[in-house]
Amino acid sequence: MIALGDKILILDGAMGTMIQKYGLTEGDYRCGPFSECEKELKGNNECLNLTHPEIIKQIHKEYIAAGADIIETNTFSANVISQSEYDCERFAAQMAMAGARIAREAADEAAEIAAAVGLERKVWVAGSMGPTSKSLSLSPDVSDPAFRPYFFDDMYEAYRQQAEALIQGGVDLLLIETCFDALNVKAALKAISDIQTGHDKIPVIISVSVGDRSGRTLTGQTLEAFYTAVSHYPLLAFGLNCSLGASELMPLIEDISKWCRCGISCYPNAGLPNEMGGYDQSPDDMAQQVKVMAEKGLVNIVGGCCGTTPEHIKAIAKAVRGIRPSTRTALSVDNPPLKVSGLEAVTLDVKHNNFTNVGERTNVAGSRKFARLIAEGKYDEALQIAAKQIEDGAGIIDINMDDAMLDSTREMERFVRYVSNDPAVARAALMIDSSHWETLLAGLKNAQGKCIVNSISLKEGPEAFVSKAKAIKELGAAMVVMAFDEEGQATTYDRKIAICQRAYDLLTKEAGVAPGDIIFDVNILSIGTGISEHARYAVDFIEAVRWIKGNLPGALTSGGVSNLSFAFRGNNTVREAMHSAFLYHAIKAGLDMAIVNPSMLQIYDEIEPELLKCVEDVIFDRDCQATERLIVKATRLKEEIAGQAGNDGKGGYDGKGGYDGKDGARHADEDHGARLAEAIVKGMSTDLETDLKGLLDKGESALKIIEGPLMAGMETVGKLFGDGKMFLPQVVKSAKIMRDAVTILEPYMGKDDKASEKPVVVIATVKGDVHDIGKNITGIVLTCNGFDVHDLGVMVNRDTILDEAERLDADIVAVSGLITPSLYQMEEICREMSARGMTRPLFIGGATTSALHTAVKLAPLYGHVYHGADASASAVMAKKYMIDPEAFEKEQHTEQEHLRELYEKADDLKENSESTSVGSDEYEGKFPFESYLENCPLDIPAKELDPSEVMQYFDWRMFYAIWGVKYGSASPEAMELMQLRQDAEDELALGNYRIMISARFILGSSDGSSIITRERKIPFMRQETGEGLSLCDYVIPHSSGRRSPFGVFTICVRPRNAAHEEGCCCPACSNKYEDMVAKTVRMTLAEAASQWLDDQIHRDGIKIIKPAAGYSSCPDHTLKDEIMEMLSGRFGLGIKLTESYAMIPESSICGFIFMHPEAKYSEIRRISKEQYDGYASVRGMDEDRARRFLGHLLK
Repeated sequence: MIALGDKILILDGAMGTMIQKYGLTEGDYRCGPFSECEKELKGNNECLNLTHPEIIKQIHKEYIAAGADIIETNTFSANVISQSEYDCERFAAQMAMAGARIAREAADEAAEIAAAVGLERKVWVAGSMGPTSKSLSLSPDVSDPAFRPYFFDDMYEAYRQQAEALIQGGVDLLLIETCFDALNVKAALKAISDIQTGHDKIPVIISVSVGDRSGRTLTGQTLEAFYTAVSHYPLLAFGLNCSLGASELMPLIEDISKWCRCGISCYPNAGLPNEMGGYDQSPDDMAQQVKVMAEKGLVNIVGGCCGTTPEHIKAIAKAVRGIRPSTRTALSVDNPPLKVSGLEAVTLDVKHNNFTNVGERTNVAGSRKFARLIAEGKYDEALQIAAKQIEDGAGIIDINMDDAMLDSTREMERFVRYVSNDPAVARAALMIDSSHWETLLAGLKNAQGKCIVNSISLKEGPEAFVSKAKAIKELGAAMVVMAFDEEGQATTYDRKIAICQRAYDLLTKEAGVAPGDIIFDVNILSIGTGISEHARYAVDFIEAVRWIKGNLPGALTSGGVSNLSFAFRGNNTVREAMHSAFLYHAIKAGLDMAIVNPSMLQIYDEIEPELLKCVEDVIFDRDCQATERLIVKATRLKEEIAGQAGNDGKGGYDGKGGYDGKDGARHADEDHGARLAEAIVKGMSTDLETDLKGLLDKGESALKIIEGPLMAGMETVGKLFGDGKMFLPQVVKSAKIMRDAVTILEPYMGKDDKASEKPVVVIATVKGDVHDIGKNITGIVLTCNGFDVHDLGVMVNRDTILDEAERLDADIVAVSGLITPSLYQMEEICREMSARGMTRPLFIGGATTSALHTAVKLAPLYGHVYHGADASASAVMAKKYMIDPEAFEKEQHTEQEHLRELYEKADDLKENSESTSVGSDEYEGKFPFESYLENCPLDIPAKELDPSEVMQYFDWRMFYAIWGVKYGSASPEAMELMQLRQDAEDELALGNYRIMISARFILGSSDGSSIITRERKIPFMRQETGEGLSLCDYVIPHSSGRRSPFGVFTICVRPRNAAHEEGCCCPACSNKYEDMVAKTVRMTLAEAASQWLDDQIHRDGIKIIKPAAGYSSCPDHTLKDEIMEMLSGRFGLGIKLTESYAMIPESSICGFIFMHPEAKYSEIRRISKEQYDGYASVRGMDEDRARRFLGHLLK
């Protein structure tokens, strides 16, 4: 069995990336058992396990040869839910078993080959289990938050079948990967547990995919909350894959290392996708980033995800060889504190954290208002009660639906699903409270976090008790255990501790429950009743808590506080004082949590002294007259309050036995519009109708309200979402408020209102792509914004999308795609829309798409195609289009043209002059031979510059330009920018940087297309318009018989104390304001050093230019290789180039140096096919490499 030892294990790389290299066609998928399938199968890679097993096996062998210790089966989507997208669910188990066997054969062959030469090698097989494209936690239908296309039991059965087939096929472990919903994973873990007998569980790794750099999943859950929800299973490792590159995942892995109690895995993408949806990060660059992670002792398993190849895995294996893995798995803490979770983790540890309040008002037995709302089906209003409990300090909310007039199981399921769709409530952990077993299960099967069950007991005997405890444990929940057995409820101290000892032994020894998941409730019962048998109820509870904390290691304690003061119902002043005083003493005895209404508590020290003494006398049963004294005090307080109320009918209860005298009504002059916008942003509907009616009463039209404050709120939501300051469930909630507002306003819309008829949107995931979560969310948000959305589903071909758009006369067509081949499908849609003469807008979205790709590749094919960065942005775009199509398209076209200009790096106006291209054969030079220098300036071997040498060149205008202030404008006086300059000056004063520079000068000659030295031939392109210049012109022609100098240089400014060994300041390592200031300071210092260099080589009458490779005068990025080679050895600065020739660190410059009286930067925007082919040939570029680096120049 696999174990985490003294080496970092290497996981393989991307299967899909490797499959794409085979260029398979539909026929490669649609053969054998799939020949009768109706849907297109290309892209359903699991089919290849049955149609082309030799391809899958060869990929496994390549990864093994690269050094993989663990290979993943090609079974990511081999489950009935995923395969239903292709109508292939009947083949799911076959796919899984075949995938396992193929990988098993490859692994075993590797062992045999090693054994044949006297070596021992073990390659483990991990059964890949993907997340499916469905979420158990989020509804795809905003009009029904309780709707789910699949139930927990459906997900469980899909995973059970897949896991069973994988295990039968011979896998060594199971890898549940790219997870975005902890509830899906809990279904998988239960399925895996149920198919195994005995105590030896198959090792399981869980790998999560985050939605962005904030570290939250698509459902909005933090990583710690996710781990908390699934940590009941004995995991081999927990970690991250996909989503981002190694550099961006590093801070998230560092966070995981702080609380994870198993091994840690990380297999990132090959960097971030480029503007065209591909992955450019080189194997060496990725390996270095993974190495930093390993050197920090953060990981046990590393590998690669999207865009990675055997070359990446080979480089990673080499980079981490000899580095010890994370040793955090060896750390053990006896009886760690209990953690539960919703979207966020909640730690129950009174030693280090505050006492945990459990909100009690979402209990139909404890709140008449909540019970009424549930009975009436007003779940949104019921959620506001839960939200108020959380605002008042509850970290956990207790949900109870046990009422004779309710179907408690149905209501529990529906309400918990509503909670999951409301991030304001979902962030808290849930206590699922019921006396009905099926109702408890319904709650657990619909909550993504780690819940607490309230409650189980020994009432039905030990066998039923242990059975229920095991079931709760398998669903990942902690449990409240009541002090109740076959004889009934424990009311005395001796009975309480005896039952708890018995239950503790059964749970820890027979049910396998961790002590920290046991919460004893030893029954808070009513005191002050006048019945002598009740007098010691409070003090016995407190003493039983003290005994449990001293005798049952790890166990927690809880109780329902409102029971205590039941005898004084109707007198809130006394009840609050009783609750507060009781909790004060119970917490000191060790009470960890309690079910209590936070708004029914007072500050202990602020309780009126006489009332406090009366209350504590009753709590501790100090004498037989204690209850009578409290009754007298309570009566007097009630009379005082009644008297105050008679004097001032406007007052409100102040929480301390008095009235605040404030009128709760809003001022009439408050800004309804501002509150509406705020309501959209916060997703709050409390005063929505009031504010809408307020604006209508002032004469505002319904349409103006929609286009004004409501749209302003949605635009704010879009910006916050784009900036990572809101997560997806919050966006959906905001969109729902928008929908509710539009619904309220619809009766007030006139016939002429453009918004009175719902615009139609046809939306689909393109052919060959089964990913639909992003599309679904976009559909939800558009629906909430008043659009009639027709969702065609996934894998929809071009003609179906466009035929349906024409049939419905759709206002907007929207298509999505997650994988790179989807970009081609989008091009086909654009071509067909043009061919059909369509003019309706086409919105493009998905992970591989970008505004640049849309502008450069798609817009020339169809003049009405626009990129939506995310669901919220798409909704804002759609609204703008419907309000004023002409203005919207004009704005979009302007932006696209700007992007194309940036991409092309030239001004279209310069193409009108005649070509003055010069061929190499007749090249005699552009300038007189005597105009060229003869002697080289002195070289500058790699050296560090003193800051004082370059500060005179520090250009504050450039510094501000990096921050978005137009270069050349006057120094800004805005307060924020003045502060920015002060912060930059502080950073300069710290001196946390090294300014490194190197320059070398070489003698050479030119043949008109290349510069020739004794060591190499360096080609340069020539303008085919304008003056027909080339950089070659600034080196003396070869026909002169002489040579003249030119140079190469590099500058880099590194932080002295860098997170990455190469001095990288990547976004993941520098996402704070202070780091951004430091980064822009270094970039400006690099330019200052470049100016310093100019002065060192200055000669009177000579102009100096320093064109950088990849820019307009020298538009080939690959020439950076030549520069680095020429500056190797004593000239090298250790700058690294990525596969796409980006420089690391980013605050680096490299280029050529030309010195001539006529030297100037000449732009090369377009070249002919003849020059393109000739240049590529001299550079040794094959067709693909030339297209990648030079294709943008081709006419």
